[in-house]
Amino acid sequence: MVILAASAVCGRLALLVKQPRVLGEMVAGVLLGPTLFGALFPAAQKAIFAPEVKPILYVLSTIGLTVFMFLVGAGFDHGGGTAKRDTKNAAVLAGAGILPSLLLGAGVGYVLHDRLSRPDVSPFEFALFLGGALSITAFPMLARILYERRLENSRLGRMTLLGASVDDAVAWCFLAVLSAMHSGSGIMAALRTIGLTAVFVGVMLTAVARMLRPMGAQVERTGRFGFDQMYVVVGIVLLAGLFTDYIGIYSVFGGFVAGLSMPRNAAFREALHSRMMDLTSVLLLPIFFAFSGLNTELGGLAGWSMLGPFLAILAAGFIGKYVGCAAAMRGIGFSWRESWAIGGLMNARGLMILLFINIGLAQGMITKEIFSMLVLVAVITSAGAVPLYRWALPERLERHMLHRARQPVPAQPEPSPLDPRPNTASL
Repeated sequence: MVILAASAVCGRLALLVKQPRVLGEMVAGVLLGPTLFGALFPAAQKAIFAPEVKPILYVLSTIGLTVFMFLVGAGFDHGGGTAKRDTKNAAVLAGAGILPSLLLGAGVGYVLHDRLSRPDVSPFEFALFLGGALSITAFPMLARILYERRLENSRLGRMTLLGASVDDAVAWCFLAVLSAMHSGSGIMAALRTIGLTAVFVGVMLTAVARMLRPMGAQVERTGRFGFDQMYVVVGIVLLAGLFTDYIGIYSVFGGFVAGLSMPRNAAFREALHSRMMDLTSVLLLPIFFAFSGLNTELGGLAGWSMLGPFLAILAAGFIGKYVGCAAAMRGIGFSWRESWAIGGLMNARGLMILLFINIGLAQGMITKEIFSMLVLVAVITSAGAVPLYRWALPERLERHMLHRARQPVPAQPEPSPLDPRPNTASL
């Protein structure tokens, strides 16, 4: 009840200040931790979030995030006449979302190593970890933003979701390599994780997808989505999350790939969302935010001596994502408005970076000071995502995009309505 109340209030406050509800829920999770609730009412916070409760919250939060990303994947329209073009553009976007942030973050990390790093972590390790953390895009948060604005199946939405999913998958593979280097288990352990991930994606999108097609056709024909189908669907989601968690990639990606393997029938997709989305968004996702907030401590930023390093890290992350993605999109033919809108969305980091840095903190790769700085980077960049997007694409243009997203896909590809061509001079 405490988690639900905090999420409802903070989510509503976020909407009042023109931010997505998910940002308010993320802030609610941080406030329920030691940063505010634990600082003001330590006895009450300790009683509510007792040690025996945290493992239960962990299980529920992991299931909730995995199921939510499954629903995102199941609703993801990766078919149609523009799929190949979207895939190519998403590949460019993914590269632009990773490389500039990785290089800038690694450069800042190398310079700040002597000041902020643990003595047993080499400059190379520390630089790569900081660059990897800044290269993350908050895939779940981005999905929530797009769903709240009904943009998930627009051209921009499909491409941004796909690009962000690649960014995060690469970041987790990158973390697997760093963990292997830090623990001394060797590069072969990291290569095993990457190889198994590729095999998993291939099997899910080919063999499993073919096996599920008759079920989708049956739901389309009968209009009934019963318990038998639900058992199969939920079982696949949990097994996919379990496998990716086992091989070292966070279970959220197993859920997303399981969603991509689901039948594409409209009736099947509608039944999934009507059965599973509301409870997942209202109950399970706030538990995920709260559990992450319990592990977030902002006390490490006391004193002005940390302001310069923090601003350097923030600048590296912001410029790498925002400018890098916008420049890449403009380079492949998108209008400046679309390019800056995509750059703003990709700059959101949300709690995926918190998961990344929590692992780094637990494994002794970073200090509490750098952890606290990256938490603030996550909050600031996530809060700026929607304002930057709305600055680039005002509501009039967004409505036009939504209208286009609902139209049937033409036999021949048509130009984007936001491309800088003569018939769109009003833009």
